[in-house]
Amino acid sequence: MSDLQTIVLGGGCFWCTEAVYKEVRGVTDVESGYSNGETQHPSYEQVCTGRTGHNEVVKLTYDPAQVSTRQLLEIFFIIHDPTQLNRQGNDVGTQYRSGIYTTTPEQEQVAQEMIRSINEEKLFGRELVTEVQPLTNYSPAEEYHQDFFEKNPTQGYCLAVAAPKVAKFRKTFTELTR
Repeated sequence: MSDLQTIVLGGGCFWCTEAVYKEVRGVTDVESGYSNGETQHPSYEQVCTGRTGHNEVVKLTYDPAQVSTRQLLEIFFIIHDPTQLNRQGNDVGTQYRSGIYTTTPEQEQVAQEMIRSINEEKLFGRELVTEVQPLTNYSPAEEYHQDFFEKNPTQGYCLAVAAPKVAKFRKTFTELTR
């Protein structure tokens, strides 16, 4: 077995992103949290103000022998709109920005190469606004945010936003589904 790696992704509300990655083969842990802001150990309420600089993210622990960084990022670019600055749909604010927060130079290289290629090929019709930065100041979200979709599948936001993203993942990436 290879060594596990960690990467942190911000693709809008962490409930949706977490719900998708919990279904990915080779992902051994998914945790909702906050990263790349100034405040130490912010609360959800603080992050929602947009004044902490944090992004709502999911921290993925994965086995690169089963799923590559590139495959994780392919999923990432499909399940959110990486051309929307500081928003995803009706979720607006810097805490919903598109971001890839790396823990190795190799992850950063893969992310930068993918963004360059996607922009050159004009796959989204607009330039990507996804930021790529080393992971800093990560804090796990409160317990009630963990496994939110799994615990609340009939909640309105889960039905309207998270469930369609999970369905899109399952349809697009059948070979990576658990």
